[in-house]
Amino acid sequence: MLEAERRGVARGHRLPQGAELQPGGGVCFRLWAPGCDRVGLALPGEVRPMSALGEGWYELSVNGAGAGTRYQFVLPDGLRVPDPASRFQPDDVHGPSEVVDPAAYRWQDEEWNGRPWHEAVVYELHVGTFTAAGTFRGAIERLDHLAALGVTAIEIMPVADFPGARNWGYDGVLLYAPDSSYGRPEDLKALVDAAHARGLMMLLDVVYNHFGPDGNYLPAYAPPFFTDRHKTPWGAAINYDGTHSRAVREFIIHNAQYWIEEYNFDGLRLDAVHAIIDDSVRHVLDELAERVRAGGRPVHLVLENEENQARRLLRDDTGLPRHFAAQWNDDVHHVLHVAATGEDEGYYAEYLGDTDMLGRALAEGFAFQGQMMQFRGHPRGEPSSLLPPTAFVAFIQNHDQIGNRAFGERLTAIAAADAVRAVAAIYLLSPQVPMLFMGEEWGAAQPFPFFCDFGGDLGDAVRQGRRLEFAKFREFRDETMRERIPDPQAESTFASAKLDWGALRRPEHAAWFEFYRRLLEVRHDAVTPLLPFFGPHAGRYEVLAAGAVVVRWRSQRNEELTLAANLSGVHRSGFPHARGRILWQERQSSEAGADPWFVRWSLE
Repeated sequence: MLEAERRGVARGHRLPQGAELQPGGGVCFRLWAPGCDRVGLALPGEVRPMSALGEGWYELSVNGAGAGTRYQFVLPDGLRVPDPASRFQPDDVHGPSEVVDPAAYRWQDEEWNGRPWHEAVVYELHVGTFTAAGTFRGAIERLDHLAALGVTAIEIMPVADFPGARNWGYDGVLLYAPDSSYGRPEDLKALVDAAHARGLMMLLDVVYNHFGPDGNYLPAYAPPFFTDRHKTPWGAAINYDGTHSRAVREFIIHNAQYWIEEYNFDGLRLDAVHAIIDDSVRHVLDELAERVRAGGRPVHLVLENEENQARRLLRDDTGLPRHFAAQWNDDVHHVLHVAATGEDEGYYAEYLGDTDMLGRALAEGFAFQGQMMQFRGHPRGEPSSLLPPTAFVAFIQNHDQIGNRAFGERLTAIAAADAVRAVAAIYLLSPQVPMLFMGEEWGAAQPFPFFCDFGGDLGDAVRQGRRLEFAKFREFRDETMRERIPDPQAESTFASAKLDWGALRRPEHAAWFEFYRRLLEVRHDAVTPLLPFFGPHAGRYEVLAAGAVVVRWRSQRNEELTLAANLSGVHRSGFPHARGRILWQERQSSEAGADPWFVRWSLE
């Protein structure tokens, strides 16, 4: 065996632009700059003109360049900009890019073949606040904890380079460069490698609906990258369907392939795809999915999509996803959240007290399947019962649902413990794919507020905008109350979100961890083996009373998984006797009725 083979394997993805090491030595630099009549390449101590190739492309090969070389592109007005396909930005988004050799990291996970989607138990984490170090290497130290818990997949919030030292990640502007505040590219690869060694899949959250407001230089040299024909909540829409859109589509699709091939991620979560507007005959989402999944190994693509478009989740004749494996199911979160908290502000008002919606979301996936949603002002969703339960990712907490609260409180801070145990027992044993948010498994007390690190006027605007955003809520109509909202720009706000791993040594948090671990053990032993046999129309539900439902899922082998739940604060009667084996029970039931927050799972 060759020494290189003993050390591991190299992985890489050939990019159509950026800085690519050449087989015979040197580096080929390429940039798409249709808005420029000339472009230069700035290297240490010199600027060289690049050759125009036509259709906006510029190229220059430099024999003396190699891994570690820092460079920028120079526009006709003298502005120096980073490489939009930079693999690493050692000095943040406004600094020079660094040439990276993908083959320098030798992977140790040659035997890793991934895991089927039905085995997924997802754990969402933010690298910067997951550990005290807040780095890719720091996260490795906690992988054994996740494996012991029963997690099988880690989903990390976006790491594409963002401005400043701290950010949720949704303000990324250099989509190929892992943010330097978390470490170097090889550190992220080491995290993926270490996760695979423990049997954990790795999913990455990516943002293809907008670029962040600071550090995005694309309009300066590639104006056609954006279009004013479509609108997004975050500014100019990305041009997926107009003139010059082929180059734009290739940039985004190659980014998805890059994370899968060069970093060996097992899948991607695509943020807010409802804001990806494409009137082409072939939607960019479909093209992306087809090309990413054409590599021959299992790749799991998950959507966030407020439109509840069931058609994006359709299966083929063998039951495998045609394009996308699943969608984050906000409807399940909302029905369980309002049951546990009684909150009725904003969109929660349309879920509170609607037990039919509760049953439908658990049994069929979407609560809104074409009905009018008053909060949005138009109908929402498509019929979803034709999908298997694993087409939906269920959760009771995530970065959005915690962090978009004014103070970033977790569910355990705003709901009674019995209510939290009930809704946790429901979603963790549901045939839908469960997703935990970091620290949830031990009832972490730390909030997860919104934080960022913008400079100057933009930072001031974000600070004021955050407070004005809550002015429409009853609690914050008073300006004095709004002043209490944490400053997203303050380093202390970011620090408040850092998990306290020492809490696991305290009895109350250890008890939460054991509760979650036991639930996931039951899921692994009894529920996961059923999931491949739950097909279309597997679920049906019955409303017994306000907050009280019975939901049944029948497998293609005639097994029946049954949930009986009383998500109310009073006794409810009418629950049927359990049939078959009881898998889990919270609180008690009798002929007289079921206790408040009663949950029972059984399998016949």
